[in-house]
Amino acid sequence: MVSPVAAVVVAYRSGACLERCLDSLAGRVAEVAVVDNCPEERSWRGVRRRYPSAVWIDNERNLGFAAACNQGVAATRSPFVLLMNPDCELLEGLEHLVRACQEAGVAGAGGVLVDPDGRPQTGFFARSLPTPAALALEAVGANRLWSRNPVNRRYRMLDMRLGEDCDVGQPAGAFLLLRRVCLASIGGFDEAFRPVWFEDVDLCKRLSDEGYRLRHIPAAAARHEGGHSVGTLGEGQRLAGWYGGLLRYARKHFPRGAAIGVRAAVVAGLGLRAASWWRPFGSNERASAHLAMLLRVLRGYPGRCDAGVCAEPRIARP
Repeated sequence: MVSPVAAVVVAYRSGACLERCLDSLAGRVAEVAVVDNCPEERSWRGVRRRYPSAVWIDNERNLGFAAACNQGVAATRSPFVLLMNPDCELLEGLEHLVRACQEAGVAGAGGVLVDPDGRPQTGFFARSLPTPAALALEAVGANRLWSRNPVNRRYRMLDMRLGEDCDVGQPAGAFLLLRRVCLASIGGFDEAFRPVWFEDVDLCKRLSDEGYRLRHIPAAAARHEGGHSVGTLGEGQRLAGWYGGLLRYARKHFPRGAAIGVRAAVVAGLGLRAASWWRPFGSNERASAHLAMLLRVLRGYPGRCDAGVCAEPRIARP
């Protein structure tokens, strides 16, 4: 059954898994747009011929996940937009996501993500919107050392009842259906988040601020490899993307004092990680990358134009 859905897939060195992703969407969605952010290593050379009806957008540089999503949305017309990571394969239940998004006040819905062995990726596919405390504990590494602490339990919804429909703060952007009209009402993704991380959290926060709800629908499921594209980034790029996104989100959505507290936690966390990776003999590449990131944060990273986008261009409003 073909649903009135446009699937948007952002690819970055994704040739190995992109074909499986598109195969899982075939015959299930009305439109597919693939946006490739990696000109030096095209992901679709062998796949493109199999899907001539798809929209293929070939960027000359890595514009980041947020900007690429906006491109894919603008290139399609269906009333619902399915964001799918290229390392995801749709298993079942797309119609249940569509039905949820047709409810009054619902802007989007996500389903269950399972790893290649079929285990639910609990703590990832549905979360609450982050509080300053949650991001501070994340930055210093406390959530990794004590994953069941009360703040992290609420943030990652570790006590949620699997198998039950519910409202959530942020369904994972790796597998997220959105109503086009709601997405357009907030102007789409904020392209200042780049290359990746926290752009989907920011989107969910802005939808919530407009009074929309987001749903978790366990009858829908996708297989998710996880970390495919970000694993190809260098250590410095990963640190800049994650810490930059976290700090940008904090500055944008938290009171000034709370945002300063999150920045202090980032400084402390980077210092601790740099020290823990330092070795008197042997490679200190990771320690040096964390130290370099620490110095960037102390100098004010991220600035308002560090992403190369100052005016936050987004998709056209209706």
